[in-house]
Amino acid sequence: MLSESFFASTGGPPLSSRTEIARDVGIYSYQLHPTLSAKSTFKKSSTSPNCLAVSDSHIFAAQKDKAHVHVYSRIRGNQEALIPFQEKITSIALIQDVLLLGTAQGRLILWEICTGRQAATPACHVQAITCLAATSYHVLTGSDDSNVHVWSLPHLLDLDVRADYEPDRSFSNHRAAVTSVIIFKSTNPETSMCISASKDKTCIIWNYQTGEALRTLLFPSIPLCVCLDPCARAIFVASEDGSVFAVELFGDKALLGPRSEGLSSTAVQVTTPLGVAEADDGPASCIASSFDGTTLLTGHSKGKVLQWTLASDGHPTKVADLNSPVTNLVFSQPMAEKKPIKIHTVVKPTRAERQYTFTAQLETSLADETKFSRVLNSKGFPPDVLEAALLGLEQSNSGTSSGQGADEANEELWQIINEQRALQQLTFQKYVEAKTPH
Repeated sequence: MLSESFFASTGGPPLSSRTEIARDVGIYSYQLHPTLSAKSTFKKSSTSPNCLAVSDSHIFAAQKDKAHVHVYSRIRGNQEALIPFQEKITSIALIQDVLLLGTAQGRLILWEICTGRQAATPACHVQAITCLAATSYHVLTGSDDSNVHVWSLPHLLDLDVRADYEPDRSFSNHRAAVTSVIIFKSTNPETSMCISASKDKTCIIWNYQTGEALRTLLFPSIPLCVCLDPCARAIFVASEDGSVFAVELFGDKALLGPRSEGLSSTAVQVTTPLGVAEADDGPASCIASSFDGTTLLTGHSKGKVLQWTLASDGHPTKVADLNSPVTNLVFSQPMAEKKPIKIHTVVKPTRAERQYTFTAQLETSLADETKFSRVLNSKGFPPDVLEAALLGLEQSNSGTSSGQGADEANEELWQIINEQRALQQLTFQKYVEAKTPH
């Protein structure tokens, strides 16, 4: 059984004077499966929602109401760097080796952690960026101004990007501040869907490459955080009244696809929650789904981390009590993706230089790939190898006479057969002589 671990961060002062929990710890690492256990802690951090990002080697935590990002090394278990910025950081997200940062002035900052290169957009949001979501090609920014902007990530990282670069499109169907944005990991334009939650008590499913609204979900209270099932079959929403909802997208009453009922403009009222947290736990400010899709975690304002089992009656169990408002939950990959590089030390961002040094450890060989290794590591036979084999077979057949080649092969076979027959007769004769009585 694979082990699953998650990170939880807190923001705010301790809720009580309990001594079993260290006062200066702000980030916790837990193993959830196969057995629940605490793994490590990281000190001197206080984060707001959507301000924690985790890679295979580092943890990035944007500090609450500050223009600082703390960088922690997962390998060494300590704080590696404190990165200052000119504006308060209100949300962060990590995509490959690029850290995305949303500011209180509505600006998007991109930081290449391997080179230290920093790029920034104009203040396209009139209020703070509250949430970020990204793929390898697009970045989505949600803001308190109720808008969601869609950006092209390759254009933002272009060395010759324009100073007045604007988003590719904007989604303005919400009527209040955007609280959360999640994105489907798909590159097909027809399935490039995302979900945005807002204080107008709605979650809207829409296509971020076309801007088309596909379905609107209405909730009885404000949805504070949203996460997606690992197979994109359902979304999980935690609302302000402590309720946790599970909304199936392709069930018996499908909301999307050819089996969906009703028009896309028809809003769907979501009333039945998966479960409701106790009043003493407070509302959930963060939510995360395990990679097998059977377990849901929520972090609450009263310091509790609750576990919801989707197959049960909806009553949660306590995973941890951190004695401070839990603001972020992030699952780490159970099987880390193999990458050609490994980052040991991040490079601090700078905008003054035009030449940058790439700092990382190479995980693959720089030697030229041989034909044997390429065929061995490929799925099936590569097309060029098959073509060469077919051409070689055709040339060998055309270069020799078919009749002459067949006669020679037959003569060799008959010679082998006759030799085997003679050996068999000699062996049988010795056997008969041995059995004959004298």
